[in-house]
Amino acid sequence: MVRKRELLAEDSTPDGTPVTLTREAGAFVVAVAGQSLMASDVHGSEEHMSELACAPLRDRKGVRVLVGGLGMGFTLRAALDHLGADARVVVCELLPCLVEWNRGPLGPLAGHPLDDPRTELVIADLVDHVRAVRRAYDVMLLDVDNGPEPFTQPSNERLYSIDGLRTLREALRPRGTLVVWSGFRSDAFEKRLRRAGFEEEVVPVKARIRKGGQHFLYVGRAP
Repeated sequence: MVRKRELLAEDSTPDGTPVTLTREAGAFVVAVAGQSLMASDVHGSEEHMSELACAPLRDRKGVRVLVGGLGMGFTLRAALDHLGADARVVVCELLPCLVEWNRGPLGPLAGHPLDDPRTELVIADLVDHVRAVRRAYDVMLLDVDNGPEPFTQPSNERLYSIDGLRTLREALRPRGTLVVWSGFRSDAFEKRLRRAGFEEEVVPVKARIRKGGQHFLYVGRAP
């Protein structure tokens, strides 16, 4: 059965690749070059990612978290829900259209997390942002692609190389936590995490909150 597809908005990545927002069978879908990147009826692993890294810090003062990739707001919302009142969550998003759509039709999905006073929005390439800071974050939650292989933006490859991972480690505070969301398992990426100086763990989670396929959380803890 073919799902009815309603085009709601369209834009492009910095390199000119088309990005679309559609509604299909009641779900919102963001696609890049015609390939689905995210859908509003497939989430849950994003919430697990935020809970894993942020819940232990709920009572800590002055926590600072980086969310790499706004998506549909689920990761940001879950991070905010697991942190205290004085926490600061910086969300770094490359595509202005995703910010616009999250302030519009996508906003209610995650309860308008961009409106939370603890949220700071940075519209920039994530690599450029982390290179400009040092020992800035207790937690970094990265969901900028379909996993540790570039899909939407070739420059994301810089994040997943050993040098990129070392840059991420330098942006973390001592004993800080990096979590990378992935739709697939990558033994090579696990090895790169270890070579970059992280204590590494892979956590399999459900794609949806209670059901669905499997996604993976790559957890790296800084020394």
